[in-house]
Amino acid sequence: MNYVYLGLGSLCLLLAVGDLLWTTVWVEGGAGPMTSRLMGWTWNAFRGVAGNRPRWLSVAGPVILVGSLVVWITLLWAGWTFVFAAAENALVDTRNAGPISWTERLYFVGYSVFTMGNGDFTPRDGVWQVVTALTTASGMLFVTLSVTYVLSVLDAVTQKRSLASSISGLGPRSAEILVTSWDGEEFHGLELPLNTIATQINTLTSNHKAYPILHYFYAPDTERAPATAITVFDETLTLLRFGVPEQHRPNELAIRQARTSVGSYLDTVDTTFVEPADEPPPMPAISAVRDGGVPTVGVEEFRDALPAVDDRRRQLSGLLQSDERRWPQ
Repeated sequence: MNYVYLGLGSLCLLLAVGDLLWTTVWVEGGAGPMTSRLMGWTWNAFRGVAGNRPRWLSVAGPVILVGSLVVWITLLWAGWTFVFAAAENALVDTRNAGPISWTERLYFVGYSVFTMGNGDFTPRDGVWQVVTALTTASGMLFVTLSVTYVLSVLDAVTQKRSLASSISGLGPRSAEILVTSWDGEEFHGLELPLNTIATQINTLTSNHKAYPILHYFYAPDTERAPATAITVFDETLTLLRFGVPEQHRPNELAIRQARTSVGSYLDTVDTTFVEPADEPPPMPAISAVRDGGVPTVGVEEFRDALPAVDDRRRQLSGLLQSDERRWPQ
């Protein structure tokens, strides 16, 4: 028995299965250690070479997703190969007598992991038959979890883009959203979009916890970029909360619920992806809201209220920077 090969194979299997289960099953755990490093390195590499070509960044998410699958299957395949290499007599060639080569071990492990049936080699009676069964079981586990994970991630990406479209459909800028929804007496029909978008943001937050890879699915079109859309949405809430007199605001509960949803999302991405900006972004365009006929507080009063949300707005600015976006003017 070659204990070096046995130990090396066991280590590869532990890394593969541990990272796979951590990433796909542990909802609150984020991505596994290997997958987290792979995501960060790949994203930084794409940011370094993309320059002014945003479509290059849109490839990063699929590359990371496929790369994770490749790393898992490579470690799984290599691990079982080393395990079977630990004993010279672990496998028997059913056609030709003689020693088993590394290529033949790879072949045996490959058709066992991918459950392709019996090939030209068979395990020795006893413990190696059990090991072969475990090899096949790990392959079934890998295939099942991987397919489920990929489909879930792609569904979450679709929901993410849908959220961005819902917000951009209200207007490209926070001031424009308020001016458009103001009917001269109240913000007509604004409460329903606030509640709907808050629900979508809550879903996005849950998806980010379960699938951190979502952060790296980049949308070249700004109107479909969740980071920009959420920033515009939160600036709209800031204008409503601090820039519009209380008697003219929509339902306070709807505003609070929407602000809480954005805050939960920022807390989720802040722990892994986002470093807050050093300085708060420019003041929202309250003058544009007033020029659109919406009642507002004075500019000085509004400016004095903004320090209460400086940390939150610096988080939003950091979110945009991490997504290679500029602050919406």
